[in-house]
Amino acid sequence: MRVVSLLPSATEIVWALGAIDDLVGRSHECDFPADVAALPVLTRSRIDSKRGSSRAIDRAARAAIRETLPIYDVDVEQLRALRPDVILTQDLCEVCAPCFAAKATSTDRRWHGASVVNLGPRRLEHILVDIARTAEALDRREAGRQLVCRLRSRMNAVSARASEVTRRPRVLAVEWLEPLMVGGLWMPELVSLAGGEPLVTKAGDRTTQLTKEEVRALDPDVVFLKPCGFELSRGIEEAGLIRECVPPRASVFVANGNAFFNRSGPRIADSLEILAACTHPEVLGDLGKKHQSEFAQLRW
Repeated sequence: MRVVSLLPSATEIVWALGAIDDLVGRSHECDFPADVAALPVLTRSRIDSKRGSSRAIDRAARAAIRETLPIYDVDVEQLRALRPDVILTQDLCEVCAPCFAAKATSTDRRWHGASVVNLGPRRLEHILVDIARTAEALDRREAGRQLVCRLRSRMNAVSARASEVTRRPRVLAVEWLEPLMVGGLWMPELVSLAGGEPLVTKAGDRTTQLTKEEVRALDPDVVFLKPCGFELSRGIEEAGLIRECVPPRASVFVANGNAFFNRSGPRIADSLEILAACTHPEVLGDLGKKHQSEFAQLRW
């Protein structure tokens, strides 16, 4: 089996299935596990997300979409030369990763003989379904079944502990800092499982943009920042962009939004544990210690 992944979360699924040796190519954003760095890189972005402010990155992405330019380029010649049996891609967000599925034939989702597996989860359950679909495509059905069971068990354990706490803090989960955007899709479900009340978005919703005045009016108990694509240090650097609209009484946390929350793969269980530790540190502090290098509380 020769597998190409054009999506970081798909690469993590392949790894969790024990099939990392089957990978022959990756996207430029696939960075976990570290061993994949040696694989051929098949994509590049027109936007340098490693530099510039949140506002600058947002403007560049909107300009590309407005001009109908693809944000990502795929090295099709190199991809063909790798002779993949399976190509893992997505069609959920054209800003986050290449949408290669459109290049496959509309009838059987194949590209030059390769099977194209298109991942596009909108809910938490969809992530688990996509893991099973990927396992089937890689002929690793039993490994997929076991992985899904382990993830369900971990998330159910967190939910059970959080449900014992009667207080449900109002949680604002911020996905981007300028403009300020509230996370949707599976994020509201994670907030609920962590024992909080999600503000603004419901499960399956798209990301919602808010003004700072609207954020101030919400008066959240917990503000949880997990900027998409930003590691912890960069999230902390830019967190001050929303300081003026956060109520003084709110608890403010920043998490590694590059590795967790925004990736629809096996580390979604880790994401829930981090969020639960921030929502109810008084009873779930052990989960905070487990992931202490991946999030920080801000003291403003």
